[in-house]
Amino acid sequence: MARSDPPGPRTIACIIAVLSVFITSSHASDAEALSKLKDSFTNADTLNWNLSTSPCSGNTSNWIGIFCSKGSVWGIQLESMGLMGTIDVDTLTELPSLRTISFMNNSFDGPIPDIHKLGALKSIFLSHNKFSGDIPKDNFKGMGSLKKLYLNDNMFTGNIPLSLLGLTKLLELRLDGNQFEGQIPNFEQKGLKFINFSNNRLEGPIPESLSKMDKKYFAGNQLLCGGTLGECNKRKITAGAIVGMVIGSIGAIAAIATVLFVFRRKNDPQFQSASRKKMLTKVPSEEVKGYHGASSPASTHSQGGNKTKQSEQAGLIFIRDDVRVKFDLQDLLRASAEVLGSGSFGSSYKAVLLSGPSMVVKRFRLMNNVAKEEFQEHMRRLGRLSHPNLSSVVSYYYRREEKLLVSEFAENGSLAYQLHGNRSADRPGLTWPLRLKIVKGVAKCLAYLYKELPSLIVPHGHLKSSNVLLNESFEPLLADYALVPLINQEHATQLMVAYKSPEYAQFGRTTKKTDIWSFGVLILEILTGKFPSNYLQQAKGSNGGNSDLASWVKSVVKGDDWTAEVFDKDMKGTQDAEEEMMKLLKIGLGCCEEDVEKRLDWKEVVEKIEELKDRGGSSSGRHVDYDDDNESYASEG
Repeated sequence: MARSDPPGPRTIACIIAVLSVFITSSHASDAEALSKLKDSFTNADTLNWNLSTSPCSGNTSNWIGIFCSKGSVWGIQLESMGLMGTIDVDTLTELPSLRTISFMNNSFDGPIPDIHKLGALKSIFLSHNKFSGDIPKDNFKGMGSLKKLYLNDNMFTGNIPLSLLGLTKLLELRLDGNQFEGQIPNFEQKGLKFINFSNNRLEGPIPESLSKMDKKYFAGNQLLCGGTLGECNKRKITAGAIVGMVIGSIGAIAAIATVLFVFRRKNDPQFQSASRKKMLTKVPSEEVKGYHGASSPASTHSQGGNKTKQSEQAGLIFIRDDVRVKFDLQDLLRASAEVLGSGSFGSSYKAVLLSGPSMVVKRFRLMNNVAKEEFQEHMRRLGRLSHPNLSSVVSYYYRREEKLLVSEFAENGSLAYQLHGNRSADRPGLTWPLRLKIVKGVAKCLAYLYKELPSLIVPHGHLKSSNVLLNESFEPLLADYALVPLINQEHATQLMVAYKSPEYAQFGRTTKKTDIWSFGVLILEILTGKFPSNYLQQAKGSNGGNSDLASWVKSVVKGDDWTAEVFDKDMKGTQDAEEEMMKLLKIGLGCCEEDVEKRLDWKEVVEKIEELKDRGGSSSGRHVDYDDDNESYASEG
């Protein structure tokens, strides 16, 4: 057998030259990525990063806060530097050897960075910053290498993201010192050594897998029970306890007793016998099964606020005179209640009155910047609204730090749950006629809000499928409308749908057509059955980064035989209706137009939608009996 000759000096020199170029290029690439990262910070003068030196020399770092391995950046530790601005995750993706990042003890704010793009990370430390808002439930999906995650001492809200349960290698998790709500998921990772949930707003039983943990890691969550905290007495709590929590943890019982005493002394028969018809309000749920509350037929205009004096003395202020059932604060206090879930703005509860109907009590915590007089005037304004497709607020309780809004329970939950919840023989997908019915109802109600609330740039402001409730006949009811003037501005810009629009991302402002954009996204969601992921995080990018569902639809319709791919496969009743479905799809895209000037206006939208027909399907839509009303209200955070 012939034997190959060893490489000569010239060959070896060429190999060395190629490797040298590759290594130099790699170092330059790391330096450029870190330089771009620095540019995304403010107050970064303490970083001596510049392109004149390489960040790494073998395992030695030449730059502050950088850890190196074999000439590449594998760690970034920028702690206690007073850094602000944003963490440019896209530049971090250009560091292939990066395995750990720490930005602890700085002043970064806004939503959580898109760290899910860094799937190879083993450690993430974001503690002691000012990050806020809900964390998308899929935020940690695909991060199978993650072992340590520190998110403590920020201002995160909503539910604990369920994607954390899929981190099989997770060893340490800190979520303490935030505002997380809802129940603690069942963490079953065998290697999990340390986890801290203290000082949040969590509630319900501690999962069995965590039941032996020291109770100090659950401290500061008043509604948690089980495990080392003691047995959970009952699944239900009283609505009085809910009101008590808002009145204040210290002296809550005494405060409620005082209110009831005053109420009994007044013994106002007019107040106690006031006739109130069926109206309601809804509460957000930032997830597919988010909380919702209300079902309401057409109602007449009320003289909201004419019993304000008596109501204020009782603590509960009614803003409508057409509520279908009589109830007062005592009835609400006596009612049994169940936690429905929590969303961006607060927790929601279902209170079953002794007289029969179920009410929804929503606890808002992000309205403390609005003055009492201004808040009450806005409530009276909402009390005068009346439309068959509007979920109306029945009454409210005011406290500077937190507010309660009371509405009626919606039998079929939210549109989001019906579109994205688990499907079965008993829970089939919504039919085409029913989806068209919902679209038409939403369009009419939005047009009504534009007419009745002309002073509001965005009359709704938070339009999405989880804020479209469905009553017993699957008639749509809009909820969480007209909240922009009440929600604290810094929270509104982070959490509300209107502030995720292309125009806000590009120009920092909303317009009279912003709600139309939200409606367009809703139409596409209804037709495709796909959840618009742009609602899970704040708008970014030059074009808003928020029309991803619209962009996907546009890309699909360019191909051949695209209808089978774009429309929801679970949508029945589509025979002979494809032409009408395509018309609605075109309307949705017209509403999603990023250029505001080219976007459809409300008159065009309503006229075009009214012309659509539910050909090929029964107008009855869907007949389903639900034994468990609460399932469609389960919170997602």
